[in-house]
Amino acid sequence: MQSSRRRFLSATSRVTAGFLGLRALKSQAGEIEFEKPEFGYGPLIADPKGLFSLPVGFSYRIVSRKNSKMDDGFVVPGSPDGMAAFEGPYGLCVVIRNHELSPEDPGPFGKDHEHLSKANLGDFYDAGEDLTPCSGGTTTLVYDTKKSKVVRQFLSLGGTIRNCAGGPTPWNSWITCEEAQDLPGHYEKTKVTIEKDHGYNFEVPVTTDISLANPIPLKEMGRFRHEAVAVCPKTSIVYQTEDQDDGLMYRFIPNKKRKLHKGGQLQVMHVIDQKSCDTRNWKEETIKPGSTVQVEWKDIDDPTAPEDDLRLRGFEAGAAKFARGEGIWRGDGGEIYFATTSGGKAKKGQIWKYLPSPNEGSKSEAKEPAKLELFIESAKGGVVEDADNLTISPWGDLIVCEDRATDVVRLVGVTPDGRQYPFAMNHSNGELAGVCFSPDGSTLFVNIQKRGLTLAVTGPWQEA
Repeated sequence: MQSSRRRFLSATSRVTAGFLGLRALKSQAGEIEFEKPEFGYGPLIADPKGLFSLPVGFSYRIVSRKNSKMDDGFVVPGSPDGMAAFEGPYGLCVVIRNHELSPEDPGPFGKDHEHLSKANLGDFYDAGEDLTPCSGGTTTLVYDTKKSKVVRQFLSLGGTIRNCAGGPTPWNSWITCEEAQDLPGHYEKTKVTIEKDHGYNFEVPVTTDISLANPIPLKEMGRFRHEAVAVCPKTSIVYQTEDQDDGLMYRFIPNKKRKLHKGGQLQVMHVIDQKSCDTRNWKEETIKPGSTVQVEWKDIDDPTAPEDDLRLRGFEAGAAKFARGEGIWRGDGGEIYFATTSGGKAKKGQIWKYLPSPNEGSKSEAKEPAKLELFIESAKGGVVEDADNLTISPWGDLIVCEDRATDVVRLVGVTPDGRQYPFAMNHSNGELAGVCFSPDGSTLFVNIQKRGLTLAVTGPWQEA
């Protein structure tokens, strides 16, 4: 580590404590010198603006704020959540971003719907009888990483509800997920009319052109409180998490690769030889941290049932139960990590590692079943708590967003062997979300949801 990253005056710098294994030494010149850590980037330096603390050598830029005018005439919606970054033309980066908004929340039309007249509501999934279109959806942010500059941003999906997370596909699109199960009707309390069933996934193409995606609900992927997805490039199988305290893990096998709207079969995860396994470890330690179990997938019928009973029927039939499935991301080696925010004895979260069968999705996968490892189970006061969205960095570490009800919320790194280190701290109260890297590896994007901010973080990544 260069001296510029580990030497600074104690009189002018305040260090945020918490780095594992860090030891401070005092030099003859009176400076504080930090020994190079075994992993991670060292201590976090307090942000003089009181927003976002990072290690020495790193900096952030606010690249988007809620209510700012976009290039299509609408405004940036609030509550930015899950997102992913894609390679665009001319070396540009295309970031597609969810907005976790309820129907009555101010959305892209402004607080008083002052921009509603600019919208062609026929392009929206649920226009609320052209009076109260649902506020959720996605925005696309086109970014030049070399110039650290926003090129344009625009609404790319409209008329959905509480778009929480999702996941990128290998064919250059974003799957956005509704964490909702609203049904049609007029809701007098909120003065909102809903025209269609909600609780679905939608596909948003990657483009730098100002346009709205065709809002086709991917119904056979299931109607439930979706959180996030990860997609296998070889098979187009989609793995899905469910944000419920008694949620399931789902797998969708499409009828036709790369054509999710053509339908397919929804399945749920079962732990082999442990019928209706409760993986949450709330009352008893069903699965020990660091241990691995074999799993299989079984079909579940009626994926669009209005009764909100998919997880209940699945568990009764023997599927495993998880505590609030959240972020999920696939590694280059095929491994899939996903977080369960309320898992573990302390209910401070778990991170799981799924290793697909060599015959994943085929009739012969039972010969070599897939494996599921309880990679991390967090304790109160641990380095990572309440794990939510996550991604895999270019150098192989997980970068995990926390969703904690405290004044300080962190981004935490986790090495492939499970060692943890804080990478950033949000001091503005509210969850971090949507962490992802630009395709060139130069920039980390993350949302501060409550403030409605999207940040671009740069620094000496190669020295991790």
